[in-house]
Amino acid sequence: MNVTKFKKLPIMGILRDVKPDAIKPLTETIISSGMKTVEIAMNTANAPKSIQRMKRESRNRLTIGAGTVLTMGHLRKALDAGATFIVLPTLVEDVVRYCVKHKIPVFPGALTPQEIYNAHRAGATMVKVFPAKFFGPGYFKEIKAPFKNIKLLACGGVTPDTIKSFFDSGASAVAIGASTFKKEWITRKEFFRIKEAIKELINKYDQRSNNKK
Repeated sequence: MNVTKFKKLPIMGILRDVKPDAIKPLTETIISSGMKTVEIAMNTANAPKSIQRMKRESRNRLTIGAGTVLTMGHLRKALDAGATFIVLPTLVEDVVRYCVKHKIPVFPGALTPQEIYNAHRAGATMVKVFPAKFFGPGYFKEIKAPFKNIKLLACGGVTPDTIKSFFDSGASAVAIGASTFKKEWITRKEFFRIKEAIKELINKYDQRSNNKK
């Protein structure tokens, strides 16, 4: 994962419980929407195969990682499949230690100030604050007061209505999942709805960035 490139468009997609036959149309949908970074959760059936297939279909047009990595076994399978970054819902020290040692971008999850600090000290590329929706953007502003140098990724509750507030309150990046990659849209093959939802999020982010110039 090119972290510098991710910082230019710091919006990460999360795919969970996606069936293999949806990978090809989802890949094209994500690319055409303008999104550059996506993770596939390892608790998805056949996740390694889906990572491999998405990498093949994307032809280097997407940065693809693995999420919900909770064990070294998960990590090995994810890396063998071609994942270039790793996301966790919590701090799993041996997984993060391996990623840091091998210079693999890693995003461990945390919520409380102590958890966030521990994840940062462990070597997190960014600390994934999860679930962010229960505390909201205001929580990020409070956390950033003592932890100015800790980069935070907001996960959970990020919508077109809240994305600006999360960034304005100190988030360095956001992750979006089920609210955008809705199961019913995928089941009905209404991929255009997913494309529209992603484009709206990116437009909101771009508007904020342009306003700051």
